[in-house]
Amino acid sequence: MKKLITLTAAALVAATFAAPAQAQSYRVTNSGSCSVASVWKLKAKADNGRIEVEFEVDTPTTGQAWGVVLRNDGRVVHRGTYTTQAPSDSFTVERRIRNTAGADRIKADAVNLVTGETCTGAVRYAR
Repeated sequence: MKKLITLTAAALVAATFAAPAQAQSYRVTNSGSCSVASVWKLKAKADNGRIEVEFEVDTPTTGQAWGVVLRNDGRVVHRGTYTTQAPSDSFTVERRIRNTAGADRIKADAVNLVTGETCTGAVRYAR
């Protein structure tokens, strides 16, 4: 009986430590084409009670400036300018944002400040 209790306690401890790791693994991803020749990818994943958002735009040209706006449930959470870098001719925006109650609707908009090309991506994060 003592051996059974010890094994049960060990299983409970293991489950307790495994739960946070499983919570960290929740992730949503979406991708698509921009208005000209670029492509975008938007990811959102759990990160210590917040949401780690990653927005990547891959273009055919190095050195182009892009204006980016990230929104969560329609509210601007980040705004910045990014330049495509060699060798991948892309840029990546990474931000950790607040995880609001209910489903978060995360949207990323980018506009090429030289050509006017636009990219719009969205994911629904419900965790």
